[in-house]
Amino acid sequence: MKRWALLVAILYALILALLALPVILICLWPMDITSTAGMYLQWQWWLILALMGLAQAALLAVPVRVASRRPMARIPLMQTVLVAALMMAGLVVGAFLSIFELLFYNSNSGVGSTGWSVPIIGIASWCGWGIAFFRLSQRVDAQDLTSRLCRYLLKGSILELLIAVPTHVVARCRDYCCAGFMTFIGLTLGMAVMLFSFGPGVFFLFVARWRRLHPEQAKAKAEG
Repeated sequence: MKRWALLVAILYALILALLALPVILICLWPMDITSTAGMYLQWQWWLILALMGLAQAALLAVPVRVASRRPMARIPLMQTVLVAALMMAGLVVGAFLSIFELLFYNSNSGVGSTGWSVPIIGIASWCGWGIAFFRLSQRVDAQDLTSRLCRYLLKGSILELLIAVPTHVVARCRDYCCAGFMTFIGLTLGMAVMLFSFGPGVFFLFVARWRRLHPEQAKAKAEG
């Protein structure tokens, strides 16, 4: 089952890598495609991509144990809770940046005009969602926890995109340098988390397919 989880995480990272260039070109048009594609040569880009892939793998820690019919340990449960809370915190930050650019960002502002507000909001949101999800994990079983977290992530990403998309359109109509950059961050966070929330569902599809192809092995695992 771990191999299927790894495959899902790799596919998630590949989708992000493939979508990155067209999304940037659409959102920040008329950027030059050659200079934009240069991001693939930056180690920071690959580091972020690797971290997102690892986060997807961590989210699948609980589904792997559920599919393997192994007893639920504390560490996989906490990994899933912390990663889901981190993604929700990213949505909060994305919404904040989008609203901030709409209301306060102008030609006299700089990228650092938000000061310490972004890390403070991000850390506070991570802690708040982490506590909320941990309490949820004490009330429901492991499989139900994963499905609920994914629903929250999907609904949160839709709500965040409902904020980021119109604010990005408005920001792009302004005539200052880097117009729409902060709302673009909101868009990318929303889309990344939306794809992220589909991971466990894709994993269980792989598991169901494997069990149909290997019924004897699946039966042996269930009896074991």
